[in-house]
Amino acid sequence: MEIGIVGLGRMGGNMAERLTLAGHRVVGCDPSQAARDRMTRIGATGVSTYAELIGALEQSPRVVWVMVPAGQITENALTEITSLLSEGDIVIDGGNSKYTDTIRHHDTIQALGKRFLDVGTSGGIWGLKEGYCLMVGGEKETYEVVEPLLSALAQEGGLLYVGAAGAGHYVKMVHNGIEYALMQSYAEGFEIMRGSPYPDLDLSAICDLWMHGSVVRSWLLELAGNAFQADPYLDLIDDYVEDSGEGRWTVESTIEYGVPAPIIALSLYLRFRSRQQESFSAKVLAALRKEFGGHATHPKKDE
Repeated sequence: MEIGIVGLGRMGGNMAERLTLAGHRVVGCDPSQAARDRMTRIGATGVSTYAELIGALEQSPRVVWVMVPAGQITENALTEITSLLSEGDIVIDGGNSKYTDTIRHHDTIQALGKRFLDVGTSGGIWGLKEGYCLMVGGEKETYEVVEPLLSALAQEGGLLYVGAAGAGHYVKMVHNGIEYALMQSYAEGFEIMRGSPYPDLDLSAICDLWMHGSVVRSWLLELAGNAFQADPYLDLIDDYVEDSGEGRWTVESTIEYGVPAPIIALSLYLRFRSRQQESFSAKVLAALRKEFGGHATHPKKDE
């Protein structure tokens, strides 16, 4: 089969290469000359505009996978690409769009006579080698048309049609919420060990140990071991932690549907806390302890 991929960054570029290696014809679109040059090196085609992309696709129905950041960039890409496609062509949003936006995109594109799938995509920069985990939402008939492409991208057992429009991105959203909580749990465990009576513990070796027969083994733990091996006490990393939209949307969904998820919510709030130069709420706590109990406060350190 053939496919057009819009957005050839860390994920999109690797996906284009994996599909090409599997024997599919890929046309990649990106404003970056370096990204387009990579397409040439791997045996794919690189173009810089949506019109060139659509014109280069020869099979019917044409299939275009959009792999750009969620939000206005995705909105603009879907609008322009859909306007260039013909009836029956297929658009896939493989980014991390909010599922409610995805339902709207699906309805708009379907009303124009084109088809749409949302594919929650997990695997990160390791997907090229290991394969991706794909969660697919939309019409089952449309999924079946592109299943050979999805199977080429996915790790064995890593492809599932999960339901109607938006379901793919919804499942991926919850996946990322769980990821927040898992990462926070590992982070706290390693901080406990760093503050223990045994400050010289080899954290990388402990990660490796736990990967063999332990109930807490996981790919995230393996990645933590890689990080500790490169920088044993993470001295080269700042403690500022970003969050992506999916963690926030997961927490919003728990509120909307009345589902208790305190661990996921707290893991999101702790990311917010990591960005504070100083915590005013902590100052309030210290002041209150002094006022009601006479507990000493610590003077502010000089910058």
